[in-house]
Amino acid sequence: MRTLFNHQLETLNTELIKMGGLCEEIILLAIQALNHFQDHYQEAYKLETLIDSQERNIQDLCMQILLQQQPIATDLRKVYSALKIISDMERIGDMSLDITKIAKTLPINSDLDIKNLANGIIDMVTKSIDCFVKQDLKIVQEVILQDDIIDKEFYTFKQKIITKLTMHAEKSEEYIDYLMIAKYFEKIGDHATNIAEWVYYSITGNDQNDLYS
Repeated sequence: MRTLFNHQLETLNTELIKMGGLCEEIILLAIQALNHFQDHYQEAYKLETLIDSQERNIQDLCMQILLQQQPIATDLRKVYSALKIISDMERIGDMSLDITKIAKTLPINSDLDIKNLANGIIDMVTKSIDCFVKQDLKIVQEVILQDDIIDKEFYTFKQKIITKLTMHAEKSEEYIDYLMIAKYFEKIGDHATNIAEWVYYSITGNDQNDLYS
């Protein structure tokens, strides 16, 4: 029985890593859509569909483990955390798709630069996946600290847009689109933080609030 249980946990780990890889791919597409102003929406839509499918598959696997194996302690934390992590990954996929959709309407030449925020987010999401794969608490801490940096980047970018709106009202639609994209990036950072927090819980069994004390 334990052999089957171990196999199911290994499969769960593999499927989570696969879903994390899909999230990294779709964020890269979103950034490419912004940097090169190419239409990546259809490609991103296919990836988002795969992410949704992967979420359902992992949910089914978790339910099998819970019903068949009735895990306790560390194993139960792993399964419970996996269910929380895939929910955050699914939201990352949704928001990345939304970014590629908005990017289609943006002008080729813009006086706004969102690269710092975008690059910070892809690094943050990559680290959140890495801390799960490697079960590394040091990387968990790096993600938590980076979330504060992203929040500051978003605030700075928002203030820049507010200033530009007062000076160039004719570009209000473009600026609001960029503000929406920036907000999506900021929320993706929140979901990456959530992933890191659940990794922390699955490893230690401690409340995530301990990370901030």
